Amino acid sequence: MQVLLFLMALSLSSGAGAEEIIGGVESEPHSRPYMAYVRIFSKKGYMAICGGFLIDPQFVMTAAHCRGRRITVTLGAHDVRKRESTQQKIKVEKYILPPNYNVSSKLHDILLLKLKEQVELTPAVDVIPLPGPSDFAKPGTMCWATGWGRTGVKEPLSRTLREVELRIMEKKACKAYRRYKDNFQVCVGSPTKLALAYRGDSGGPLVCAGVAHGIVSHGRGKGKPPIIFTRISSHVPWINTVIKGN
Repeated sequence: MQVLLFLMALSLSSGAGAEEIIGGVESEPHSRPYMAYVRIFSKKGYMAICGGFLIDPQFVMTAAHCRGRRITVTLGAHDVRKRESTQQKIKVEKYILPPNYNVSSKLHDILLLKLKEQVELTPAVDVIPLPGPSDFAKPGTMCWATGWGRTGVKEPLSRTLREVELRIMEKKACKAYRRYKDNFQVCVGSPTKLALAYRGDSGGPLVCAGVAHGIVSHGRGKGKPPIIFTRISSHVPWINTVIKGN
């Protein structure tokens, strides 16, 4: 029931609790070839939008709350309202949740989407590397978040891919989130301006020095930083097991 209510909310607000690009700029077209535009349909027919990113020719990573009865992924997109020649639209065969995902605490908010077929790797569609299991991006590191979410709390979704530079914060900056766990989550924000991912960007990556270190998870409803990303390095052993088919 919680998932259904979440998807219903998404169908109205076009995003999750705090996931979209505020304070950013439009990306150079196809400069982030790993980005995936994820459309989710619930059992009731409600539609939601999330971000995601390609980590293997047949697997896209997104947030666990970005799941539903039917999912399609578009890769190689910049303007999602156009049929660009670079786009590859593929249905999802199945999704795989981590065994310890907790809906109430939002811990382990990570999801693997197995595509029905492998994508064709091109200059506009490519995989992004993941960190090692012990590779934790340190506080103070500057990273990038990207997505097609809202550009303001009351603004509509962006039709073109946007990006914003964000700083990894000390865990104490997220003390307002009572269930924050630094081993499995990343506290992210901007100390000098209103800049963050927001509604519609759930599941998108936090990219530091060309490596995907986080997944947009949740934040505060009024669009104020910092926000929470799922830490990818903690989940790498599980990710490798799923991709290898074990």
